[in-house]
Amino acid sequence: MAVFRPADILIPQNLDFTKWSVVACDQYTSEPEYWQEVKETVGDSPSTLNIIFPEVYLENSDSGERIKNINRTMEHYLESNLFCEYKNSFIYVKRTQPNGKTRHGIVGTIDLEEYDFTKGSQSKVRATEGTIIARIPPRQRIRIHAPLEAPHILILIDDREKSVVEPLDDRISDFQKVYDFDLMKNSGHITGYAVNEAAKNNIISAIEKLGDRTGFENKYGVKNKGVLMFAAGDGNHSLATAKTCWEEIKKGLSDEEAENHPARYALVELMNIHDSALEFEPIQRVIFDTDPQKLLDALVKHYNASYEDNGGQRIDYTYQRNEGSIYITETNSNLPVGTLQAFLDDYLKINGGRIDYIHGNDVVRTLAKKENTIGFMVDAMEKNDLFTTVIKDGSLPRKTFSMGEAADKRFYLECKKIR
Repeated sequence: MAVFRPADILIPQNLDFTKWSVVACDQYTSEPEYWQEVKETVGDSPSTLNIIFPEVYLENSDSGERIKNINRTMEHYLESNLFCEYKNSFIYVKRTQPNGKTRHGIVGTIDLEEYDFTKGSQSKVRATEGTIIARIPPRQRIRIHAPLEAPHILILIDDREKSVVEPLDDRISDFQKVYDFDLMKNSGHITGYAVNEAAKNNIISAIEKLGDRTGFENKYGVKNKGVLMFAAGDGNHSLATAKTCWEEIKKGLSDEEAENHPARYALVELMNIHDSALEFEPIQRVIFDTDPQKLLDALVKHYNASYEDNGGQRIDYTYQRNEGSIYITETNSNLPVGTLQAFLDDYLKINGGRIDYIHGNDVVRTLAKKENTIGFMVDAMEKNDLFTTVIKDGSLPRKTFSMGEAADKRFYLECKKIR
């Protein structure tokens, strides 16, 4: 059976789509003012803001009540006939980013039985970064009783022939437009189309060819490796949460019940890594509640690093208007972000402090002006290296890359029943 397949997709009707659709919950996690502005923009209108848990609030004491309100709101939206259901459908998405570039995707479902986020996995669907197991339980508490999912997950394919997504644009006049609107806070524009039956069959057929073992081994120069068809580009932990919840749910199901249970299939957007609008941005680190100079000195000592360019991995730092770079040659990681993260994991366990993962160097510099705060910045990895690296080396260090800046992230929009 197909790993990526159509779904019964729910699209809201007769409302302000700009207020309905909000950015992924794991963005702007050190900028509560962003989410306050979103709340003010939404007001009393129906919105995905009311059915997600922005991570900026995860540490608040009212998390239990917030989760109950999320589930109640989902039930209300379902009972009030807010949605139109597009049965057994794919949605073709055109997303114009703030920089004017347009990327393309297909909303459908991934079979969670074909996904394994553990390190060294050989499954057809894999994580691209190390999964932080501690981040799953808070998300699991939100999802386990939820009747709906609204995903910000972006799944990548390495379709060098551009046979899956790209042909849809030439047939767009044959499809039904289901939404077309500006995203809030100057985040661009999005249009979605329900594809017709012929295009749906073409999508499934083209994807099946990506799973051909001979073609896979020739493409990547490997033998005796599991065929990687789909890589989680954004929303790694959301997909891992969906998998974890499904593993619990299926324990109480017969084989027949498990075959078509809605929680087995996670709604995602599929994108070709070779989409010209898709750019990999680095995810930077900011450490709060720490002594910046002490931390920097420890980093330099740990790796016998140099402040002079010695051809090693470069890591830039900033704190209280001080800026500079260190260069590291003595490391086992192929990427500067891996070198940095390995040190920070150990240092923070011993010395305390709080780490956040930030999009945008300007935001890092602004946050690092605060007392007891230091920011680190690295260059982005090449997107064309992603599949080969995951196949040969396994998942990357967590928070290695971001697909675009924060405003480019997937906004919650389409929904699917999971109960």
